[in-house]
Order: sequence, then structure tokens, then C-alpha cells
Amino acid sequence: MKLKSFLAKPFASYVHKQIRRSSLTALQDQDGILKDLLKAGKATQFGADHKLSEVANYDGFKQAVPVRDYEGFKPYIEKIKDGKHNVLWKGKPIYLAKTSGTTSGVKYIPITKDSISNHINTARNALLTYMAETGNTAFADGKMIFLSGSPELERIAGIPTGRLSGIVNHHIPAYLRRNQLPSYETNCLEDWETKLDAIVGETIKQDMTLISGIPPWVQMYFDRLQEKSGKKVGDLFPNFSVLVHGGVAFEPYKAKLLQSIGRNVATIETFPASEGFFAFQDSQNAEGLLLNTASGIFFEFVPAAEVFNDNPTRLSLHDVKVGENYALIVNSNAGLWGYNIGDTVKFVSTNPYRIAVTGRIKHFISAFGEHVIAEEVEWSLLKAAAEEGLRITEFTVAPLIQQGEGKSYHEWLVEFEQEPANVEAFALKVDNNLRQKNIYYDDLIRGNILQPLKIKTVQKNGFVEYMKSIGKLGGQNKVPRLSNDRKLANELYKWTKQSSSV
Repeated sequence: MKLKSFLAKPFASYVHKQIRRSSLTALQDQDGILKDLLKAGKATQFGADHKLSEVANYDGFKQAVPVRDYEGFKPYIEKIKDGKHNVLWKGKPIYLAKTSGTTSGVKYIPITKDSISNHINTARNALLTYMAETGNTAFADGKMIFLSGSPELERIAGIPTGRLSGIVNHHIPAYLRRNQLPSYETNCLEDWETKLDAIVGETIKQDMTLISGIPPWVQMYFDRLQEKSGKKVGDLFPNFSVLVHGGVAFEPYKAKLLQSIGRNVATIETFPASEGFFAFQDSQNAEGLLLNTASGIFFEFVPAAEVFNDNPTRLSLHDVKVGENYALIVNSNAGLWGYNIGDTVKFVSTNPYRIAVTGRIKHFISAFGEHVIAEEVEWSLLKAAAEEGLRITEFTVAPLIQQGEGKSYHEWLVEFEQEPANVEAFALKVDNNLRQKNIYYDDLIRGNILQPLKIKTVQKNGFVEYMKSIGKLGGQNKVPRLSNDRKLANELYKWTKQSSSV
């Protein structure tokens, strides 16, 4: 056993015990965090505007602070960008995380001296809890790759600004720097395909033991490795044992990723965002991700059906229920207050508090009142694919509205690794699964308001080519699973096999 893996064992055990103890005091920790946030927040401009000094409890907080998305927060962010102090949190942020929004264009999310540890320590804790539970510390001695954005940062009002993954890159502990790949120079490359080739060149002959990134871009890395070496990734890297993933649902990519590796490896799921590191997989033997209840974030939960209401129900951790779909609202020591991050979650356990990410608030189809969500379409497609022995590369779904009763339908654009023998029969299986999962969709089919879904197959690498065409290939960019309009679907037609429409 080498030095790093040897020293990791007692530290992992210590952190693991701390996290276990913290999971038992989640409600008290959340109450304490709200109290601390209010104490600090009353000295800010936001606090003055919302009279936080007069707020005594959670009910008062809900009256004082409305739920907002980025557009509602933008006036405060603009003041920070103009160089103002004490706007949302004391002083100025130490970073602005730059992220692409679907409706707001580029977003700038503050990261403060108080909140940076949430991003850094939670990533560390995910690995340490895995080490403590499994005893596998050997990967700490090998090379690790973190597929991330450029660590080069610009400055706005003197504040370093860039992608979250690039910001976090500056905080990787010194003892891991020698293990980290790719090089700083390669990480700074902006063009994804140039960067990918450079990453492959730097890693193909290394002893890679841990690989981390968003699943579709990890798959691209694996594909390129196989093209260059002619080997399965698991043969190329015999000591590769841990795959860390986050950003999108893993299940649609899991089969193909493991097939590219050629053997099983441990997987660790994480739930990071520019607004905070919210949850992580703390056990290989339990469902869901442990909510990060003691890391400077006070969580609220709005029933998903109410999220667009003027005055939605807002629940603290005290009142959540297993199986309900909630919009996630955060209040944090980064200076976010009543902030709707746009993701939906459901609790799979309340002892401890573990969640599953179910989709994006704006990524659903309800052209006819069906309100089909990402979790439902993923389950429906993957169940049918598993029965047929098929692997899905990527997919998206949009409504196709046509005049006349029973003529409209959901159109699924799917890139298969290998197409089903009968696309129409496969589409019917998926449709039956979706009807089983969503009673409103089932009613529309039964009532002849909609006809069963149709699948249009996308050419190999069609989604990659689409993302390249809009300048969003690589990094943290993701393909939306669901849309209420035809913009994405119509663009993807350029890469479909026209004969496959059923």
C-alpha cells in the first residue's frame, strides 16, 4: 500500500463517522442554518429590502422572502457586477460562477468565502465515504481525471469569473495535484474536440484509477480512447475502479458506459451545481443521494405541481414526504434567498434524508395537460430497451401538434447504438410503459386526443453534431430530455434517418 492510500484510510473513517452523525441531526442543523443565514443576511441590501431583521422563524421568512428564479435575482447580481458590497452577502463574492441559462442567457452565481467549502468539501466527502464503506483506497495512488471547463478566469468588478468546474480546479488539494489529469494547459483549451484529443493523448498511457465527469462527455472520452487503442477502457486502464458522475441522470448512459469499460466499476453519483453542492451518494448499498444538510444551505421544497403558482406551498425538511415530486429551493451563505434552481427531486428516504433527482422544472411536456416529466420518459424508454437488449446513446422528446382529433402525438428522437428490428413495435412498448407511468397521458390516448408516440431515429453521433452546431459541445452542456416546443426537435431533423419515422 502506498502512502496516499494508507493515509486516506483513517481520514476517510473519521469523515464518514462525522457524516453519519450529521445525518441524524439534519432537522436541527437545518434550523440552525436558517438562523445563521438570517443573522448574516440582515446586514445586506437584500436583508434591508426584505426586512430580515424582523424575521423570527421559518413562517416569517416565507412571508418576507418570495421564491425567485434568476430573472428575479438579476437586479442584485447586476449590483454585484457593478462593484457594490454587501448586496446579497457580506462583502463581495470571491467568485462568480458563469453558467448558461435556458431563458436568462448567461447567469452569474455568487460564490463567497463562506460557501466555497460547500463545493470543495462535498466532492471530497463523496470519495471519502466511498473509501470508508468499501475499503478501496488504492485509487488514491493512481491518476485521476476530472473532465471540466477551463480554469482560466476573467474578472468582473475585480471578481474572478468562470465555469464552476474551472473555479473548483483551483482548489484541488496540493496532495492530489500530481495525480490530476489533464494538465492545466489542456484544461484551458476551449474547443471540445481539440481538448478531447489532447486529454486522450495525455491519459492513454497513464495508470488511470478514477474518472469523473458528465456521462455523455465521459462516453465521448471512452469512445475516443477505444478508437485510438483498440481496447476496452477497462483493459486499457486495469486499475480503473471508480467512476464519478453527475449533471444528468445516469441510467440512460449506464449500459453503454459499462459496455465501453468492459467490466463493472464502482460508480458515485453527485448533485453539484453553481448554486451549491446539494447531495452525494454516500453508500454503494442504499438508494439515493444524501442531502447536504449541514453545509451552509437551508433547503425548501415546493410541490412540483405548484411551482408556477403565485403563492406556492413551501416546505422545510420537517414536512417533506417520500415519493413526492418537489422543486428544490435554496437559501445559502453564497447569498441566495428563496432561489429556485430549476431542478426537481423526490425523497427516497427520510431516515436519513436521501433524494433522487427527477428532472428540470422547465423540461416537461404538457401540450395537452399530461405533464410528462423526465423521470417518466427515462423509465419508459429504458425499460423497453432492457427488454429488447438495446442500448440508448441519447434522446429527446417533443410534442407534435396537428389539426384534427387524435392526430397529435409525442415525437421521440432517439439515437440507438443498434436500432431495434422493428422501430414501430419498440415505440408501442415505450408508449405502453409511459401510459402505465402517467395516468394523464393514458387518459389522452384512451380518449383519442393523442395517438401513441412515434420514434424517429437519429444518426450515429447526431446529438454530438447538433451540440457542435450550436457551440455547446463538451463542458457542462446537456441535451434537454423534454421540450414543450419544437425548436430542438426540428433542428435535430438534420441528423435523423427519415425512413425511420413510424
